[in-house]
Amino acid sequence: MLNLTVERPTPHPRPSPYRRGVLWRVSAFLLFLLATGYALAADPSYPALTGRIVDGAKLIAPEARQRIEAKIKAHEDKAGDQLVVATVPSLQDIGIEDFANGLFRFWKLGEKPRNNGVLFIVAPNERKVRIEVGYGLEGALTDALSKIIITTAVAPKFKTGDFAGGIEGGVDAILTILSGDAEEWQRRALVRNDESSPAETLAVILVMVFIFILVVSFMRSLSQARGAGRHRLRDGRWITLPQSSGWGTGSGSSWGGGGGWSSGGGGGGGFSGGGGSSGGGGASGDW
Repeated sequence: MLNLTVERPTPHPRPSPYRRGVLWRVSAFLLFLLATGYALAADPSYPALTGRIVDGAKLIAPEARQRIEAKIKAHEDKAGDQLVVATVPSLQDIGIEDFANGLFRFWKLGEKPRNNGVLFIVAPNERKVRIEVGYGLEGALTDALSKIIITTAVAPKFKTGDFAGGIEGGVDAILTILSGDAEEWQRRALVRNDESSPAETLAVILVMVFIFILVVSFMRSLSQARGAGRHRLRDGRWITLPQSSGWGTGSGSSWGGGGGWSSGGGGGGGFSGGGGSSGGGGASGDW
């Protein structure tokens, strides 16, 4: 008679109170880290929109400020475009592109139907500057023109410490273009596009050389893999050929290829945005 013994599986021991306490503490710590990371990734603290110039970094003397504001107001009264200059003491560990776009949307620059706002922001501590353009003005104040303004009218002044001069120069250029007299700035943009710096040329050459080396290495590996193997002679014997050390083998392996910145951010003093928005158009720079 055959006796069969059925063994029951050993039940898993229940976790001890100490172990449960450790797991609870670890889980709580992970939740704390997650909440902390979320808080750090929250939106930055934006300044209030108090006028056409919000000089949080204290870069512009009163006389220059009045002069620049008068120019901006004259254009706004005539054309309706809303240009605001902002200087900030810190970008709060955020790239100037994201900060500028967020501030633009927070202030709602420009009229809502036309989205005709422009933000000219300067961050001296990070040595960054950006012109953020509203949707409706991207066709006039293009990315290329914004970049030319920064590199030729703004950055050179900033490098010498003349922040008011650089800001006024940038404002003058922006207003000139928005007024329809952009011929000189368009010419500068074309000249810049036609000219390539030695560093840019060298970078292109290095990339091409790197790609060439990769292609050569791949082709040699492919050729060597095809050149090795066993071959049968007419008399039935087998021989093993060594890997080829050349570009190809007798089978014809060779070079070949196929053909071929929204929340309700109103400001004090009766000045506010008009509900406009920006999709990230414009340009950034440094000095």
